[in-house]
Amino acid sequence: MCRVYGVTRAGYYAWRSRERSERERQNETLAAEIRSVHAESRGTYGSPRVHQVLRRRGHCVGKHRVARLMRAHGIKARVATIRYTNPSLQRYVGSIPNQSLELDLSRTDQVWVGDITYLKVGSIYRYLAVVMDKYSRRVLGWSYGPRKDVKLTLQALNRAVHSRRPGPGLLFHTDRGVEYAAGAFKQRATELGIVQSMNRPGKITDNAFIESFFHSMKANVFHGLRFNDDHEVRSVLKEYLPFYNRARLHSSLGYVPPATFELQARGTGCQ
Repeated sequence: MCRVYGVTRAGYYAWRSRERSERERQNETLAAEIRSVHAESRGTYGSPRVHQVLRRRGHCVGKHRVARLMRAHGIKARVATIRYTNPSLQRYVGSIPNQSLELDLSRTDQVWVGDITYLKVGSIYRYLAVVMDKYSRRVLGWSYGPRKDVKLTLQALNRAVHSRRPGPGLLFHTDRGVEYAAGAFKQRATELGIVQSMNRPGKITDNAFIESFFHSMKANVFHGLRFNDDHEVRSVLKEYLPFYNRARLHSSLGYVPPATFELQARGTGCQ
């Protein structure tokens, strides 16, 4: 072995008998703490969020050191690639403009955003509709089902309304799919005093906040896993969505969960 690695026998035995440095011992302890934080996040945190948790627990450690140790020990967050479908523009109906582009957000229940994503169950697809507060990124309502239709989006909206009971004038932004442009959905929005807003044609980035949420959710709890029935998927959603709202650190909110961000905003009079 010494010949293979080009070292002397004396040098090899000297290396074996040498005690570990203080830095090595610290790294070993820190790596164990990193594993703990990563496990508590259900394997969802990368080095930036792990670093934030460690600092809050009193560890004086740099973000680059955390990233280096995570690489060395093979600790990494789940990642996923979202595939976007490109439905024909003929499916887009109505002429509702995007009214959210220039709006300055200063409180919750000012702008909600909604969208639908697919989830694979066995060899078929199911659909998840979500309503989110754009200011706090908190998930307010959701609906899971076998069909991508207005019933799905209405159920998610109604659950969000039941949870928050917003006043009239709330702006609700979505894509231009028929699930949101249908007469039944428009009628319900009008009854609630909700003003609808929709993406500009072909501009999926107009609803980037909820697209980002779907990407994170799939990376955290769906990517690389197989689900055989609806019960399994519903169980994951019922566990993950409260975790996302109350515990998962959100980088754009200053590394606090949406629920904490809302409490802080109320404390500073931003509500």
